[in-house]
Amino acid sequence: MIELRSRTDSLSQLQEKVGEYIHSGLRLGWLIDLQNQQVEIYRQNQSVEIVLLPKILSGENVLPGFILELPIFKD
Repeated sequence: MIELRSRTDSLSQLQEKVGEYIHSGLRLGWLIDLQNQQVEIYRQNQSVEIVLLPKILSGENVLPGFILELPIFKD
């Protein structure tokens, strides 16, 4: 699941929303936050991982071989 935060979105509300999806069985979720130039990676039974300015995201073992390129984060 990919959630993209817009300028008008509340970060806490989006975090809660993604957390609910994970609690309901979602195995991998990405919250892309352009304002803070980071991605929050949600996985079942794990703490949220925050990655600053990632160039790519991997589908890991949930979507093997899937790669999402993020040209929105520039050097």
